[in-house]
Amino acid sequence: MEIWKWVFVGILCFAAFASTAGAVKLGRGQPTERISGSAGDVLEDDPVGRLKVFVYELPSKYNKKVLQKDPRCLTHMFAAEIFMHRFLLSSPVRTLNPEEADWFYTPVYTTCDLTPNGLPLPFKSPRMMRSAIQLISSNWPYWNRTEGADHFFVVPHDFAACFHYLEEKAIERGILHLLQRATLVQTFGQRNHVCLKEGSIIVPPYAPPQKMQAHFIPEKTPRSIFVYFRGLFYDVGNDPEGGYYARGARAAVWENFKDNPLFDISTDHPTTYYEDMQRAVFCLCPLGWAPWSPRLVEAVIFGCIPVIIADDIVLPFADAIPWEEIGVFVDEKDVPNLDTILTSIPPEVILRKQRLLANPSMKQAMLFPQPAQPGDAFHQVLNGLARKLPHEKTIYLRPGEKILNWTAGPVGDLKPW
Repeated sequence: MEIWKWVFVGILCFAAFASTAGAVKLGRGQPTERISGSAGDVLEDDPVGRLKVFVYELPSKYNKKVLQKDPRCLTHMFAAEIFMHRFLLSSPVRTLNPEEADWFYTPVYTTCDLTPNGLPLPFKSPRMMRSAIQLISSNWPYWNRTEGADHFFVVPHDFAACFHYLEEKAIERGILHLLQRATLVQTFGQRNHVCLKEGSIIVPPYAPPQKMQAHFIPEKTPRSIFVYFRGLFYDVGNDPEGGYYARGARAAVWENFKDNPLFDISTDHPTTYYEDMQRAVFCLCPLGWAPWSPRLVEAVIFGCIPVIIADDIVLPFADAIPWEEIGVFVDEKDVPNLDTILTSIPPEVILRKQRLLANPSMKQAMLFPQPAQPGDAFHQVLNGLARKLPHEKTIYLRPGEKILNWTAGPVGDLKPW
């Protein structure tokens, strides 16, 4: 058993070369394969001409001043809310005439209240969002005619519009009631979860494109690492036993494979992290409950086949990116068999996944580059919104009709912001 495993790994290491593709020049001559059928067509859609977006002009306290207070918000994994705002301001889909808009966007930076360690604190976010909605509903007529059904909001925090970083508390809070009819653009995605409402658009977390591009290695470097992962396996402060953190998936990986020579796993984060990913055949993505981990983005960019360990996960742009074809899905209960699962995948299947991952359009869809580029994550959000058009006539309320309860939710959320 062990002998054939090493023969298998050796074949892969010499046959599978690094898929080095940058954020700007994403194709560099490596073997690629286009996604067949409708998924490939959807990924390459152009949203221009298919929708118009009106951007509300809010007082700067909801966005620019929040960012001025802490510029670190521009580089953390939830920065998509900032860059989406900037993109829309100069996008050809923007309209200055709200009467012709298909969608309305409210730029509120709800994840920019950071701890000294750079972690977002979402405790003020519900009040901030309520305040912004009160403002647009008082100054423009468009919110009130649908109560937000033709509005979208970017809420990229851990549990999105539930606005809490602990799952138990997030479930208890639920999605902010005033957002119940709106479309949410978020990184959290888990089926049958109270923090994911039907119709939400799941996006990748923000990962700095320039930072990744600076670490590309020669494109024919052999993939000499079979399975690679760097990160925490236990939340020592809150969950030292590992049963809650990532739903136990990370702890199970460590306990079962810390001494397995096929697995290069550690809590260390070396300076060669990006280069190592380009030398790996498989990169573990034990996401637990959400695709917000940048490791998913990094794996796709560097052509390392993502091994997704997350039951009921909803991945970014799942109607456009064929995750089943480019990744490997492993049930959380099957983590102890991870070595057998991965070594049982035929080499031709692995090589095809690598060719698909080398497709420039695949990589582009995972990034929020500055400036924006055709087919990037900004455009995929717009494509998702365009696919929801035309709006059903039923979203428009009759005169005097009200659906949302403005006093619903925790009492603390009702305090002025």
